[in-house]
Amino acid sequence: MNLDIVIFGLSITSSWGNGHAATYRALTQALFERGHKVTFLERNVAWYRENRDLFSTDYCRIELYDGLPEAAGRFAGLVSSADLVMLGSYVPDGQILADWITSHARGVTSFYDIDTPVTLAALERGQASYISAALIPRFDLYLSFTGGPTLDLIESRYGSPRARELYCATSLPARVPTSTAPHWTLGYLGTYSADRQPSLETLLVGVARDLPGERFVVAGAQYPQQIKWPANVDRIEHLPQPDHTDFYGSQRYTMNITREAMRSAGYSPSIRLFEAAAAGTPIITDEWSGLETFFAPGKEILVANNGRDVFHILTELPEDRRLEIAAAARQRLLRSHTPQHRAGQLENYYQEALRERSVKDRLEVVA
Repeated sequence: MNLDIVIFGLSITSSWGNGHAATYRALTQALFERGHKVTFLERNVAWYRENRDLFSTDYCRIELYDGLPEAAGRFAGLVSSADLVMLGSYVPDGQILADWITSHARGVTSFYDIDTPVTLAALERGQASYISAALIPRFDLYLSFTGGPTLDLIESRYGSPRARELYCATSLPARVPTSTAPHWTLGYLGTYSADRQPSLETLLVGVARDLPGERFVVAGAQYPQQIKWPANVDRIEHLPQPDHTDFYGSQRYTMNITREAMRSAGYSPSIRLFEAAAAGTPIITDEWSGLETFFAPGKEILVANNGRDVFHILTELPEDRRLEIAAAARQRLLRSHTPQHRAGQLENYYQEALRERSVKDRLEVVA
């Protein structure tokens, strides 16, 4: 099975303040390695144009467009002939694109929601600019970064014929960092989010104040200038996605903090989990429902509910135990959460949708 796949996504060319890029890069590369042809279509917006860290690649064709009239003119044939057309969340003018895609595509169509709990909350308020409740049933698939009970909700409340999890993924590094003296005791990578900041203050910044002799780091864009960081907390404004492995490898531990909407929904793993595990760095995370379906708490990942938990881990956990947890997480990743696993899931979902569409077409002919 060799598919012609078209993806309208937020951005694959820039990882600046954009967690979507890492998954799109990993997924498209895995699909290419499995024999599929992938075209990624991206709106040429100023923010990403000025902060690009990927211009071209051999694993997918990247096409930029300036607006919807240009997209309709240039890509109509591509969309109508593709085996699978995917529209990602947060794509500019997504509702108009969704209507156009589901009207013109002859192959299987999918909405790929990289922000599912945020999307559903926006739909409840009638403020989702990139998808609407009326458009969801028109897609053959609703692929979601969030699994668990949320998938049933998408089908029962919003009428999706097929809601399936397709979690984030990260490209596996060619090598695992082997630093015996990490530069930072604890680090965090993530774009600023107001609902994450209190947890970051509790689980990292507060602990940094209690351990003035240790070094900490927070990397990510859009943090307000008025935030007062302790002297032993380094700040990195932006870290290009290709540098993430070395960044994680320079930490004794890395911190994962989940946005409130994702924590409430559960089953919403951040790509930080998979990036850190791939780099061989042990992870400390806040607690959320479904965590154990990705990494086993206490064995493959460490859970912290407050600053005291983090302090205890950093000061009392034996070094051999730290390394065991990191190795176990990496093995779990290789068993269950590689880009190849995600690409294989997508193939299965495509075949499922295609079979059910064929049955429906035959029934309509009989009727």
